[in-house]
This record gives sequence, C-alpha cells and structure tokens, in this order.
Amino acid sequence: MRIDEEADGVSASRHHLVFAYYVTGHGFGHATRVVEVVRHLILAGHDVHVVTGAPDFVFTSEIQSPRLFIRKVLLDCGAVQADALTVDRLASLEKYSETAVVPRESILKTEVEWLTSIKADLVVSDVVPVACRAAADAGIRSVCVTNFSWDFIYAEYVMAAGSHHRTIVWQIAEDYSHCEFLIRLPGYCPMPAFRDVIDVPLVVRRLHRSRKEVRKELEIEEDVKLVILNFGGQPSGWKLKEEFLPPGWLGLLCGASESQELPPNFRKLAKDAYTPDIIAASDCMLGKIGYGTVSEALAFKLPFVFVRRDYFNEEPFLRNMLEYYQSGVEMIRRDLLTGHWRPYLERAISLKPCYEGGTNGGEVAAQVLQETAIGKNWASDKLSGARRLRDAIILGYQLQRVPGREMAIPEWYANAETELRIGSPTCQMSETDEKSSLMNSCIEDFDILHGDLQGLSDTMTFLKSLAELDSAYESEKATEKRRKRERKAAAGLFNWEEDIFVARAPGRLDVMGGIADYSGSLVLQTGLLCYGRPHRFTVRISVRSPPYGATRGRTSTPANSSSFPNHFPSPASPFFSSFPARSPKTSNKVDLAGKLEFGGVAGDGKWSGKLLESAGVEARPRAAPYGVERTEIRTMPIREACHVAVQRHQPSKHRLWKHALARQEAKGQSSTPVLQIVSYGSELSNRSPTFDMDLSDFMDGDHPISYEKAKIYFSQDPSQKWAAYVAGVILVLMTELGVRFEDSISLLVSSLVPEGKGVSSSASIEVATMSAIAAAHGLNISPRDLALLCQKVENHIVGAPCGVMDQMTSACGEANKLLAMVCQPAEVLGLVEIPSHVRFWGIDSGIRHSVGGADYGSVRIGAFMGRTIIKSTASTIMSKSLSNSNGMNADELEDDGLELPKAEASLDYLCNLSPHRYEDLYVKILPQSILGEAFLDKYVDHSDPVTVIDPKRNYGVRAPTRHPIYENFRVTAFKALLTSVNSDYQLAALGELLYQCHYSYSACGLGSDGTDRLVQLVQEMQHSKSSKLDGGALYGAKITGGGSGGTVCVVGRNCLKSSQQIFEIQQRYKAATGYMPFIFEGSSPGAGKFGHLRIRRRTVKLN
Repeated sequence: MRIDEEADGVSASRHHLVFAYYVTGHGFGHATRVVEVVRHLILAGHDVHVVTGAPDFVFTSEIQSPRLFIRKVLLDCGAVQADALTVDRLASLEKYSETAVVPRESILKTEVEWLTSIKADLVVSDVVPVACRAAADAGIRSVCVTNFSWDFIYAEYVMAAGSHHRTIVWQIAEDYSHCEFLIRLPGYCPMPAFRDVIDVPLVVRRLHRSRKEVRKELEIEEDVKLVILNFGGQPSGWKLKEEFLPPGWLGLLCGASESQELPPNFRKLAKDAYTPDIIAASDCMLGKIGYGTVSEALAFKLPFVFVRRDYFNEEPFLRNMLEYYQSGVEMIRRDLLTGHWRPYLERAISLKPCYEGGTNGGEVAAQVLQETAIGKNWASDKLSGARRLRDAIILGYQLQRVPGREMAIPEWYANAETELRIGSPTCQMSETDEKSSLMNSCIEDFDILHGDLQGLSDTMTFLKSLAELDSAYESEKATEKRRKRERKAAAGLFNWEEDIFVARAPGRLDVMGGIADYSGSLVLQTGLLCYGRPHRFTVRISVRSPPYGATRGRTSTPANSSSFPNHFPSPASPFFSSFPARSPKTSNKVDLAGKLEFGGVAGDGKWSGKLLESAGVEARPRAAPYGVERTEIRTMPIREACHVAVQRHQPSKHRLWKHALARQEAKGQSSTPVLQIVSYGSELSNRSPTFDMDLSDFMDGDHPISYEKAKIYFSQDPSQKWAAYVAGVILVLMTELGVRFEDSISLLVSSLVPEGKGVSSSASIEVATMSAIAAAHGLNISPRDLALLCQKVENHIVGAPCGVMDQMTSACGEANKLLAMVCQPAEVLGLVEIPSHVRFWGIDSGIRHSVGGADYGSVRIGAFMGRTIIKSTASTIMSKSLSNSNGMNADELEDDGLELPKAEASLDYLCNLSPHRYEDLYVKILPQSILGEAFLDKYVDHSDPVTVIDPKRNYGVRAPTRHPIYENFRVTAFKALLTSVNSDYQLAALGELLYQCHYSYSACGLGSDGTDRLVQLVQEMQHSKSSKLDGGALYGAKITGGGSGGTVCVVGRNCLKSSQQIFEIQQRYKAATGYMPFIFEGSSPGAGKFGHLRIRRRTVKLN
C-alpha cells in the first residue's frame, strides 16, 4: 500500500489519543525523523511519549509543547561503532545481548506496566524490536516506521562474529512479527519480518529560515562555497587541516568536541544547531550515509559527498537512491583522511540533483498512525499468498527457537533483496547497490548457463568488458578509429555464438609464514584491497582439437627426460599436432568431456604412486616440492583478482592474426592449433601487448617438450617472457595429465592484481588460467591439485623457485578468512576467522619484488644446505651411539635417547625441528656461509628439485636455516593469539611476532631499504606520544612473501585511527622516497569457491 497524497496537515481528531513512540539507540538519524512525525501528531492534538536515549534538544529544539513527554530509556543499542566510519560487528551483538537479551524479562514487565499506566492507544517503533512484543503483551496495537530493521542488519554480523549470537536474529524477527504493519520509508532494505507494508514519501524536517537568513546569521558571504561536515553527530576523529579545502571554501563541522582545534577555514556548529537550515544554506555536504543525511540532501537538492561505512547494511540502499537522483559523489576513505577533497567537492557542485518526490512523509505517517489508533485496519487479507508466506516465515522462527537449540541464519536475511513486496515505493529505484546495474547489464549481455556471479562487482565488470569487445569489433570493421593495439587485437577475440568459460582467481597477502613455506611451515595469509592504479593483463590462446575431443594419453617419459632431443625447435620446424594414439604401455584414449582426476602429492613428499587410470598418466617418483617443508601457513586471498575467459574453436574456424596466418603458410601448415595472447595494460610496462605461438611448438616428436626447453623458449624475448605464466599452463596439463589439445582456444585474462607488489599476481594468473582451461575441456581438478600444477608452471617454466602457498591461497582461499596450510607438501588445515577488532593492511614499498630473483633463490638453497648438514650431523650422532651400544640396534635404543636423532637423521622438513633442538645441537655446527663447491664436495647434493647450486657462489646457511625453524614457532603462536581474549596485550604480541619475522628476513638477506623504512614508520607511529595517550592503533609490521622489496604487512586495531595512521605512513613514505605506495585491504573468494561460469552472448538483449 502506498500513501503519498499532499495534505495541509493531519486532520484533528475527536479522540484525544496517546502514542508511545520508541526510538532506537543508533545515532541521531532515527530521532530526527521521529521529530517530524511526532510534531504532526502533537499538532493534531495528541499526546506523544517518546522513549529514547537521544539528547532532549533533538526534540525540544523543534517541538515546544506540553504534549511532548520524553522518557530517557535505552532498549536497544543499534550498531556499535569503533569510530564514525567503522562498525564493530561483534561488539554490536554483545552490546545488544547485554542491553536487550539478558534483561528481556524485566524489560517486558516494565514496559507493559508503563504502557498500561499512560493508557497508550498505539505503540510506534523506530525500530526497537522489544517494543512490539511489549505492546502485544499489553494488548495494544503497534506499528513500525523505518527504512530498515535490525534483523537484516544483524544477520550479516552473526555470520561474521560467531554462531553463539544467532538467536538474536530470531528473537528480533519474532518481536517484529507482533507489529500490525510497517510504514516503510524510501531507501528501504529487505524487511521480511513485517507482514504488511505502507509506503510513504521522505520524512524530512521542515526549514525555519532561508539560505540568505542563515548565511547572514553566520556572517558568510554568498560567494563563499560552504560545505557542512555531518557524520551523524559523532566526532569525526581526525585532524582537519587548512589545505583540505580549496580556496574560497568554508567548512562547518557538526558534532565537534569542545577541545578540538580547527584551522581558520573550518568552524564548529553548536551542538543544538538546527542542521536542516544549515544544510539548505550550504553548497554541498560531506559525511557518512544515513537516512537523515540522505533524505535532507535529496529534499534540499544538496550534493552529498559521502564516505562509506564498514559493515552497515542499510547503506547500499540509501546510496543507490542518492546516486539515482544525481546527488551523490563517493569519496574513498584514504582521501578523506589525507585531505584530498578538492576533486570531490568540485565534482559535487557540478551535479544537478533532480529529486522531485514528496517530502511530507512525516505528515502522511502521522495521519496513518492517527487513523490506526482510532481503529482503522490497514492490514491485507490474511489469506493472501504474501501474508501466508510471511506468517510461515515468522512461524519458522518460533519453531526453530526451541530451548537449547541454535539454528543457522537462512540466506533470506543474508541476501540484499526480497520478493515479498506489497505496493511500490515512491523513491526506491532498486533493492541493491550499484552492483544491481552491473548485474542487470550482465544478464542483458549474456546467458549464464553455469555458475554464479556471487555478487562480485569485478566479475560483473569483466563480463561487461567482454560484451564491449563485441561492439568494438563491429565498429572496428566499419571505421578506422584510432585504438590501442591490444584493444584492436582483442576486439575479434571470441565467436559470440559459442560458449565462453570464465574463471576468477585472487592474489594474496602473506600475514605469517612467507618464505618458510618451502620448509614446510604453517603460513598465514590475508587479503586486502588495493588503493592505487590497477594493472590489467589480457591473454588470448588458440589450441586445436576435435570439438570437445581433447584426449589424454599415457606416457612414462619424465617431464625433464634427457631422452628428448637436445635442440629446441624453432618456430619454423614441423611438429606433430597431437600426442600419439598409443604408447608402449597402453592404447587407451579417454575423452576429456568425461571426469578427470589425479592423485596429486602424498603426505610423504612423493607422488602418491597412484595417478588414477582415468587420468592416463603413469605415476613417477617426485621429490618434495620444497625439500624442507612443514610449517603451517596462513593466507587469505585479496580482493584484487585475475579473470580469464576461454573459448574453444575448430582451427579452421579460428580468426588468426595476419602474422600468425603467414607463419602457418610459411610452414606449409593449415588449420593447426595456434596460441594467441593479448595483454592489456602494456602501456604500464615494457612487455609486448601480444604473444602468439603454434601449439605444435610444445611438442618434441610424440612427446611434450621438457620444461627446461620451454623455459628457454619463453626467455628468448624479455618483452614476451610474461607469456610463460599463461601458455605454461597448457604444457603442464600436457605433461602431467597427458592432455592433448586439438582445438584452438581463445583466452582472455584481465588482472587487477598489481605486479611486483608481493601479492601473488603471477599465481592468480596461473590459477585463473588453468581453472578456465580445465572448465572448457571438462577437466575435474580439485583446487589443491590445481594449485600444485600451477606451482609447476612457476617453478619449471617461468623458473621462479616459489613455494606453493601463493597458488594454494588463490585456489583454496575464502573471503575474510585466513587459510591454514601445512606445506608438507600442501595440506590445507582449514579456515580461520579474523577477529573483528583485528585488521591487516598491506603497504607496497615500490621496490619490485620477484621470487625469481637471485636473493630468494640463494636463501632457499642455503636452507636446503642447512637441512642436509643437520641430517648428516644427526646420522653421525646415531652412528656414534650405535658403536657404543654393545650390539643393540637403533630400535632397541629408542628409550635411551636416540629417538630424536633418528628422526632428525631423516628430516624431511626443517620446520619439524624444534627451536630448542636446533639451539642445543645444530646451531654451532652450521657455518654462517659456505662456498657452493665446498658444499658439493662434502655433501654431493642439497636435494632441492627447483634450484641448482652454483659452485662459485658463497651461500648463507645459518640464517636461512634458522628462519623456517623459528618462523613455524612464530606462526603457531600467532594462530593461538588470534583466538585469545581481545586486549592490548594480544595485539602487541601479534605485532611483536611480525617484527621478529621481519628482522629474520633481513638476517637472511631478504630485506630492502623500502620495506625497512615502512616497518620503521610503523614502529614510530606505534610508539609516538599521541598513540600512547589515545590508545594503540598499529602494533607491528613485516616484509611479506619472497622479500627483497614488495609489500609490508601491518597489523592493528580495526578502527578509524589505525586507518588514519596507515595513510599518514603512506604520506611520510612518499615524502621520503617520492613514491606513493599502494595500500591493500579487503578480500574475496578463491578460484575453487568461485568455480567457473559458462556464458553465451545474447543475440537479442532483454527488454
């Protein structure tokens, strides 16, 4: 039902009515809109008792009447905010439990008695849940007036904060179910607990004075640009500076503390200042989104520069409404804190807000409330389908909330839309935020035949870019418009009448573990959002095989077998286009459209010896990937991700670039598989934007070429070496799984994971590429096994001796969780929630990191040397003990102290050696460094399959060996601390572990001036006088990943102050180095969680 007719006022009633109006304890926005409804009720001659925790002046500054009664009682807490922009989800639930759940029985008893004593005719709630139940117990009708409800808000908090608060959502929904109906305000969220709905216009406070009168009173000239800073009545918490505002601007600050000092171009407003008048007299508003600020900005046609709040689910719906009426400009938090306001303010005053809807919602709501109190029934037919469904939902809550039983929160509350809607809103254009327009665009452009977008805006944007390629190709044929080379190459990438497969894989931030992954360590990785210029990376591949007829054969030839010819084939050399149909051991061929599984790596560091027959690949011995792995590693995928779109073609139907076609003609070939790659963003680097090759170049007779030959092949042209990360995936599938490709493949990769920042841009490309190719060819590869295969790409074809944590996180990680992994060789232990009060950031040093660099490789070699020396020493201890044992064997001597030396003599992973054993027996026998030749003479080999010792090079040994042993201990302690009680000690201990890790990196030779400077800046900020006075915000930092540059990980308290300090560090670093570092935060699902999409271009768009 919708009511929006204009009226001169609420008609006077013959009845003298008494209203009890409950106001939620969250912010001032609810109280200010209640004022307008209450004012009209009092004008109609009724008494209104307001139950609130808000200051009296919010009501008395607008209403001076003996019919207004204010009762100062707080019956809920809303969302607890750590500061003006950050909601503490766990604290919100705990506070609500303390405020409304624990004392529930006494609250109900008290409220029933009070409602009876004032002889209330109607209870109105905005939007206090227990008020509805109290009204029902007192036998009084109740109505809610709101644009959101707390069950919807808290549902997401419960999922993030823990299941022990689940019953809060059920209780709130059940309380709301006692409400007669909902008066729904514009910008509303899904509110399934309410059975019947009446929509009204915006509720906006009236103006008392004109713009001219306000400016005259404030002594502000008309030519001065005025911005009002409105953050919901809460102190903003950062230090304002004169340079934040452009010349000719003046800022008016709401809610400023008395002690806050302001620069000359800012003024404080009195706490009881009537803000609607000041808002209407301003040129724009800067603040956080809330109903009060949005409604008044729309009503007074004032441009609104807004900053998002964390974890407040109401915001997307209001933001959508604000932007729809051309009234909103979003400012990122970094620019708010650093004072980079000018472009936002200038953009804001260029807007032309166009809201023309009603603003008399307070008057309309008051009329409805009055008629309800008299006895009018607004409820819909109880037998209607919508009504029955709502009743069933509420009944479901009641049935599931039996004593002692906790139920899961249904997706109903987690999703940001509802199908249960009565009437049409006056101002709401969409039930979702800006993602809705992207989603609609995706649906219009493509049929999604398999998979789910999962609400990921970057995926929607990627699909949109695919659709634009289609139109770009058509326009390119008709015109000669100047376009970037990669755009021209990509414009004809796909056949839009065929299926396209899309995969997504994120980067990662290393929290703890880092280089210890190749020593078997526990690692902790988290994901963060990048503030900076993204890099885009696009690839096209063509491969030939019969339609969906790629096959897997069986081969017994190792990947790097010396039986392959020594020469590397030139592009002009003829090759067979497929594997042989038979091998010495089998003649089977299996269609790839069927299920493909393979054994992966067993826990002892060898191939399981049992690659499934369905894979058609013979098992072969394999050394442990990193020789010394054991540490548990914790990682989490970052928000930035790589997308890959794959399409298979019959070679005869594949559009080749002219030079690729000419190459085939020169070879005398026709319609053979061709690999074509396009790289977007080449203007940001020195790499070529395109790459192509015949897939026959991957064959050496009847077998795939060796990885070593492929490495040489891709190294020939430095500007195209990047193609190894993409094309190498095909060779690994050919070599490890016996896959043969006879179709062409178009493969488009677009990556937002910045290169060289130490956040696994390469792993995300490998994982996304292999996921998409596997999906297109019907390969069923588990995320773990896919990560191991991708590691082979990087280790053997790219030539980077990295551990597996990057690929594992990209493939197996989940959003907002740490991936717990023990690298022996790659066992996922599970996912760990990050406590709500803990936050991680990544700050890029600007020094390019590469795991392919010499420093990383030499440190890895040193660690493997150390393990070899420790094993040799333990064996010597065993031998000496046995020689003195009077003929007893080793098994009989276990109780006599040889059990540990026996285990250490066969040490597979350095991190399995405890720090105290290392200090007791081995630290003194390890050399600080050793010449490669001297080590080889004494020990022959270091047993690392991906590195080679240079006899002429001196390698550090003691520090690289010590690092993984102690790092495993540090990471284990870090994991335990994450689950401990929230305290400064907890955060300080977490930070100290990061510092220790950082200096251990440096001892190994993996530090850098840039990362050291960032860590020093964090320490200075942590120990500054202001931090000690105001309470700690940042607690520790460390270099991440492979070291030698890249990104620093910072741990701190999840609050606005810590973000402010992070951005201050960013500015100090820029002042010292001239480089503005990237800042990372946020996370997203890994490739396994995302799965894949199968899409097809719509020939006719939906209307």
